[in-house]
Amino acid sequence: MKNVTLRQLRVFSSAARHLNFGKAAREMHLTPPAVSMQIRELESQVGLPLFERQGKTVSLTVTGEYLLVYVRRILATLKDADDALARFRGIEAGRLTVGMVSTAKYFLPRMLARFRQEYPHVEVRLSVGNRESLVAQLQNSEVDLAVMGRPPRDLATRAEPFAAHPLGIIAAPGHPLLAGEEMPAEALGQFSFLIREPGSGTRAAFEEYQRQYQLDLPAVIEMDSNETIKQAVMAGMGISFLSLHTIGLELRSGLLAVAPVEGLPLVRRWYVVNSLSKLLSPAAETFRYFILEHGEAFLAESFGALQPLPGEQSAAAAATPQQAIQPAALVNRRKATSN
Repeated sequence: MKNVTLRQLRVFSSAARHLNFGKAAREMHLTPPAVSMQIRELESQVGLPLFERQGKTVSLTVTGEYLLVYVRRILATLKDADDALARFRGIEAGRLTVGMVSTAKYFLPRMLARFRQEYPHVEVRLSVGNRESLVAQLQNSEVDLAVMGRPPRDLATRAEPFAAHPLGIIAAPGHPLLAGEEMPAEALGQFSFLIREPGSGTRAAFEEYQRQYQLDLPAVIEMDSNETIKQAVMAGMGISFLSLHTIGLELRSGLLAVAPVEGLPLVRRWYVVNSLSKLLSPAAETFRYFILEHGEAFLAESFGALQPLPGEQSAAAAATPQQAIQPAALVNRRKATSN
């Protein structure tokens, strides 16, 4: 393996993470044929196949699984060295890799855009996945920081909350759940339910709500995308439990509504997380401070009534969900009553 290049190792790591050469190509800014060529050259150096290919489906061979362990160590060590040297260069330049759960894509890219207005020479890379995949990326030092709603418990990390995170039941306008006042939790069992896949933070939060209210949902459809779920709800396929930070545009457009249901919205927190085993670069440390300082105000500005006011944040954790965040329908109804 004397002639193996870092480019080949990075392509291999990406392809092994996605198990999809097309996704690896997009991440590495290459074409799929270029990814295949890099993998073939690496396999030639190793002398053994690293992937098993069946049509468009690929999986790691036993050799590939063993090599991946060492490749991740090599790339993590190089990243640590780059971060250490970046401290001599200062914050004016550097590379920042941020991981985020898919729900955070509705606000985090805009926050990163503001960050880059102040630090235009920082190179930013975003990695999107569900909570399970993001924890693995933290463990393998593939990201500097991660933004998620439920920090890992079995990994030594620093997890710092920066904003409230409301989750609730969404429905299409005209749905029976929107017809009156707050509905009891057991009423949800009457409707078809669209839910995120196992491993997502949204699914974990809803399962916690199910346990609390002992809900039995006979008709459940799993989907691995917030966007797919929103489109399905708008099409009348059923109702869903999602982060209210994913539906700001649909609420403003009247395409979706938040149903007033017992015990909802659930108010959780957004966290910025980093591994304690990894030394943060100046760029990563600066963005960490940036999101802790500006994250709460940014979400309040972007999502309005879906976010507690800054003065209410200290009491959000102790308050009931309805005290902390009100569904838009209830807020509008109370305004009309007061007038």
